[in-house]
Amino acid sequence: MVTEITKGIKVSVETEYQPAYSSPSQYHYVFTYRITIENHSEYTIQLLRRHWHIYDAGFSQREVEGEGVVGQQPVLEPGQTHQYVSGCNLKSGIGKMIGNYLMERVVDGVTLQVNIPEFTMVAPLRLN
Repeated sequence: MVTEITKGIKVSVETEYQPAYSSPSQYHYVFTYRITIENHSEYTIQLLRRHWHIYDAGFSQREVEGEGVVGQQPVLEPGQTHQYVSGCNLKSGIGKMIGNYLMERVVDGVTLQVNIPEFTMVAPLRLN
């Protein structure tokens, strides 16, 4: 698990290779990642947008941006946690992701860029 804290917002990421959905002979490797967002600040915040950079070893970089996470724009009061699971497919079986969330303090509309820590995705068979 990797973790980063930005302005009192803690973001943790765990990854898992999904062999049942992968087909290495066809250069298709599927990973899931579980993200936990913890609000340790004194303000209620809302997650508005996400922005990802996806690096696939030997292939071009991808960039993904959009509203919310898995169809939600969660609101977290101080002390609350939000967790979700999403996925990524790679052609090489080795890659990494890094990004950020755009969040807003509900009380005054101030926006915050919250870092998502860089994490790696490596198919176990690629380690041999």
